[in-house]
Amino acid sequence: MNSSTRTRRTALAVGLALALGLGATAQASAKAPRSVGGKPSDNLTRIADFYGTYIDAVTDEGSGDLRDALRAHYLTPAFQKELNAWEEREHADGVLRAQNVPLAWKVTESGNNKHTEAVVTLTWSAGQTSTLVVDMTRDTHKIFHIGTKGIGTKGVGGKSSGGK
Repeated sequence: MNSSTRTRRTALAVGLALALGLGATAQASAKAPRSVGGKPSDNLTRIADFYGTYIDAVTDEGSGDLRDALRAHYLTPAFQKELNAWEEREHADGVLRAQNVPLAWKVTESGNNKHTEAVVTLTWSAGQTSTLVVDMTRDTHKIFHIGTKGIGTKGVGGKSSGGK
């Protein structure tokens, strides 16, 4: 085999390897589009919408008015007062139960009785998580409780005393 044939074969092999490698990279990076859905009559959707928008609002600088408007829209007036008192006492954000802002959140329905109960899992830096129980009225779709235990529950992951 002469040197020009070897050079052509080497060039062909390198070209083929590059083409296959680039094709695999392009294929691996192509993901199916993601979807997020919901409906305003569904309390789980409303809780997820609240937490997503609230976290955006406290993450963005100068969005205190939006944070307050979200609280006014999604929380009962009585719970807003309770939350303000908790924040004064604890020096932390009462909706997040923390002084900083999580990187991600997930909302999972955990019980239904005369209200909707959901567990909100907040993900912080280094993959650490914390959980909150959020209770929402069925009729007005307002949050009336956020804490480590739900109203009438044994705690996060506990079963509602009234069952489903």
